[in-house]
Amino acid sequence: MAVSDQESSAGTEPLRAKSGWIVALGIVYLVAGAVALSSIAMATVISVFLVGIMMIVSGVAEVINALQVKSWGKFVLWLLLGALYVVAGILTFENPLFAAKLLTLLLGASLIASGIVKIVLAFSMKVGSSWAVVVLAGLVTIFVGAVIVAQWPVNSLYILGIFLAVDLIFSGIGWISVGLGLKSRS
Repeated sequence: MAVSDQESSAGTEPLRAKSGWIVALGIVYLVAGAVALSSIAMATVISVFLVGIMMIVSGVAEVINALQVKSWGKFVLWLLLGALYVVAGILTFENPLFAAKLLTLLLGASLIASGIVKIVLAFSMKVGSSWAVVVLAGLVTIFVGAVIVAQWPVNSLYILGIFLAVDLIFSGIGWISVGLGLKSRS
């Protein structure tokens, strides 16, 4: 057991030396989350712009991949797919509010579908396992998705911003915890 502790300690040694930076990263995340929470509409627009950037990058990668394909049919398919991603990314920049509406609706529908899948999987779990917790998680996920869809498109200005802010805040708390945990081990 002492050997595994030493091995574990040796594996975290490089991180332990950077624990201050990890805590600082957590603080940056926490502050960014607080700023996002204070201006949810702006956080929504930033989220939409990030999605747009990712779509353009993905589209360019698809086009580059198309240039590597040898057969004509696959080349056209990859090129068309890449072009659609680039156009969709550009449209996201052209009309971020419309993109926010679409992304919010997609988020709500995805949460509903995810909740249904959780419930179906829960009923296939073995008796004695924590299947009831999985059902509860599925019901909560369906509820959150249904609330988003029921309030759509009015909520499109703030839902994505709230999700971004909450994610940043919890990521910040997580990184601060990791950094402080590493610092306390030394």
